[in-house]
Amino acid sequence: MSLSYRAAGVDVDAGNEAVRLMLSHTRRTARPGTMGDIGGFGGLFRPDLSGLSRPVLVSGADGVGTKLKVAFQLDRHDTVGIDCVAMCANDVVVQGAEPLFFLDYLAVGRLDPKQAERVVAGVADGCVQAGCALIGGETAELPGLYTPGEYDLAGFCVGLADEEALLDGTRVQAGDAVIGLASSGLHSNGYSLARRVLLEQAGLRLEGPQDELGRALGEELLEPTRIYVRTALSLLRSGGVRAMAHITGGGLVENIPRVLPAGLQVNLRYGSWPEPPIFGLIRRLGPVEEAEMRRTFNLGLGMIVIAAAGRADELLRQAAALGDRAFLVGEVVPGEQGVAFV
Repeated sequence: MSLSYRAAGVDVDAGNEAVRLMLSHTRRTARPGTMGDIGGFGGLFRPDLSGLSRPVLVSGADGVGTKLKVAFQLDRHDTVGIDCVAMCANDVVVQGAEPLFFLDYLAVGRLDPKQAERVVAGVADGCVQAGCALIGGETAELPGLYTPGEYDLAGFCVGLADEEALLDGTRVQAGDAVIGLASSGLHSNGYSLARRVLLEQAGLRLEGPQDELGRALGEELLEPTRIYVRTALSLLRSGGVRAMAHITGGGLVENIPRVLPAGLQVNLRYGSWPEPPIFGLIRRLGPVEEAEMRRTFNLGLGMIVIAAAGRADELLRQAAALGDRAFLVGEVVPGEQGVAFV
């Protein structure tokens, strides 16, 4: 009796059906430069280089991490795609580039076209928020590598900037203001610690109301990562921005120094922004020491903008008008390269 690829665990027909279901979602992400549909051997994009003296491509790649385990437990797959886009597009924009296009990689043990469609629908939602086109990707069926019903998701984003507009931290000066853009919660970082504390150690349930949070724990943990692209680009065009930092793995302590020159530090005024209650819950139930919280989580600030002090009030108002809560959270001072909480 002969064997087939399907008998070995890979269903080509299911793959074709998944692509068909994804088409309506990829098409709604189209933007100037988009060429054609998904399904070719490579995604096509025609960038507009007019007005750029020295065009530079800026790329980023990231995944969703163990936040996916919460999605598996709740069988909810429509938001993790937003996280995937956010983790990549936010990284690109803080370097001064406008995200142009995105590709995703979805790896499964056994392909469920409907589940794959929900995941990619979330990716498309994220691309719409970030203003970038979803021009392709890969759905890989890998029997034996993933537990049934589980998958991994990664993304890749490419942006464009003029070389003279790139942000690398060299423009930061003592006396600059530090603005924080509010996060929507944990975003997509620290979930191994959060799950260990909340689910394994404290034994909290994902379903049902959690008084401290004002909603179910599962809803809180699946809250999508905020995408700051439109606000960040607007602030950049206004002028006065010296540097930006996306607060991801490593928290406030390790991400902000990545855009600081030697001899300068950021003083953060702890308490100058509201901290979402999920962080207090983790801190208390762990217990988790404050130093560990600061180097693991965003603590309520998903992006940091360092700007000339005289422009801070204007930029704060501008961010608020675009729908992002923004706070003056500190300043740049002479000192050892790093972050101090004051």
